[in-house]
Amino acid sequence: MRWVNGFAERHGELCGLARVLTWSSAQSSVTLTAADGATAVLEPFVPQAHSGPNGLREPGGLSGSADLDALAGWATPPTRLALILVRRGGYAVGLAQGSELIAHKVGTRYVQSRTAAGGWSQHRFARRRDNQADALVVSVIEHTRRVVLASPTDALVVGGDRSLVRDVLADPRLAKLAQLPRRELFDLPDPKLVVLKQALRRGRAVRITLSAPEPTAVES
Repeated sequence: MRWVNGFAERHGELCGLARVLTWSSAQSSVTLTAADGATAVLEPFVPQAHSGPNGLREPGGLSGSADLDALAGWATPPTRLALILVRRGGYAVGLAQGSELIAHKVGTRYVQSRTAAGGWSQHRFARRRDNQADALVVSVIEHTRRVVLASPTDALVVGGDRSLVRDVLADPRLAKLAQLPRRELFDLPDPKLVVLKQALRRGRAVRITLSAPEPTAVES
């Protein structure tokens, strides 16, 4: 992994990877520790086994290309991804093979915002908004069945409005999809094709959390 080599070079002695990086594992992450105390926590979408004939050894040092290959295998994203993005202004559903979006449907559907009016008008607007949201959910369910369920998938990326996504996945016909390993991206903007492609890139990415080494006190 090029990034891991770069991390070792930035935070350790240039004397061989085995002497500058060690690793330890949690249930869904691997922590790399460099010679200067810097750490990087790697969180893939669906982590593979940490050990075994083709996996990482027991926690310790990374000793070259074999261990890097094993680390890359551990962090490899799912091959077949389903994507469902939905907000009040629209939706996007997609099916991806690797990094390529092979099928998708993007559309707009208006759901009225909340109103500050009171009394009878407020109740009327609330009913209209609920009906619009229900129609949006039904539309997304049908497009998901047509576009996504046409092929088997390994994992799911969702984004947009949390409650609308929840309502979509509550449909019994999407039960298998709802049970897949999931990455949630609820900070995404209104769904468009470019946003769907952005969700695919983020869904496949390894999340890395960096921590700088603690400063060392110097006596004078």
